[in-house]
Amino acid sequence: MTLTPSTGSELLLRGLVKRYAGTAAVANVDLDVASGEFLTLLGPSGSGKTTTLSMVAGFTEPTSGSVICDGSEITAIPPHKRGLGMVFQNYSLFPHLTVRENVEFPLRQRGVPKGERARRALEALDLVELGGRANAKPSQLSGGQQQRVAIARALVFEPRLLLMDEPFGALDRALRERLQLELRSLHKELGITVIFVTHDQEEALTLSDRIAVFNEGRIEQVGTPQDLYERPETLFVARFIGESNAFPGDVVGGTFTTPQGLRLPAADVPAGPAVAIVRPERFRFASERDTTSEREVSGVVRDVTYLGAQRRVEISSASGPLIVRAGVDAAVPEPGADVRLTWAAEHSRIFATPHTTIETRTPWTETLAPSTSSSLS
Repeated sequence: MTLTPSTGSELLLRGLVKRYAGTAAVANVDLDVASGEFLTLLGPSGSGKTTTLSMVAGFTEPTSGSVICDGSEITAIPPHKRGLGMVFQNYSLFPHLTVRENVEFPLRQRGVPKGERARRALEALDLVELGGRANAKPSQLSGGQQQRVAIARALVFEPRLLLMDEPFGALDRALRERLQLELRSLHKELGITVIFVTHDQEEALTLSDRIAVFNEGRIEQVGTPQDLYERPETLFVARFIGESNAFPGDVVGGTFTTPQGLRLPAADVPAGPAVAIVRPERFRFASERDTTSEREVSGVVRDVTYLGAQRRVEISSASGPLIVRAGVDAAVPEPGADVRLTWAAEHSRIFATPHTTIETRTPWTETLAPSTSSSLS
């Protein structure tokens, strides 16, 4: 079985809508997926990502809109005629068939001769390093091996597009991380187009060329992992991708201020309630020699957690709980120490937002409403 980069399909979604009892599960989604791209649909449960994938696969009929693959509309074409591979979270292997017979199944459905089926199935199993388990039953395999069989079965008929719906969600962390790397390697080797659904932001950042972040049935932002982390366009994306610290305040005359005295330039943000976002790794501990800055927050170290290459420092401040990530060799104060935090102005991201959406309980678990106004300051 030989797959080349030219086999990757281009996919276009235009005005895709799905309503259930008048409620929009997916609301007017437009998305372009390039040939050979690994694109992840990322979002919380109920955000519309799986419904969107199901409409691409043909399992769910759109209320309106179009699914276009390689220039041809496939919206009304049945799933088995779309030529798309699908990998589910629960593997969906036939327990009474051997591993090879499971992989052969889509070829048998397409009328491929027996000898050709066996050859291609073994090649697909070799691709996922399971050629030696061809005669085993699924019950004799580990969860990770079963998932690799499911991937081989999806690849064996050389699909135009590979769709994956949270395929590693049921696996333990170590196995999930290993299979993520294997999948990324397979994608680069084969060059096929992959659309991957997950609610795990770390998984999305690891695997993806680009990520489409879903929220309440709509796409908040599409971009590379670095774009989404460093340049979020909405408050929802800023809080959903990675850890962040929130400072509620107001924009007046092009300046963002908080009740605690924090001041940041915000020329592009409308006047009114706003929140400033700072990533944990952008903070630094100010020394006694540092003069007081308008970008400074005082607090007390609550806890320090060792994370290998980094330490995670929890700080209580008048602005609310804060998180700092420091390199393992950096000087980090002990719990109970008074600290001052500062950061570069360009590492703040400011969003217009109602005060009612900001909670200061725990900055790493806040749920915030999206906003459309932002500025790098």
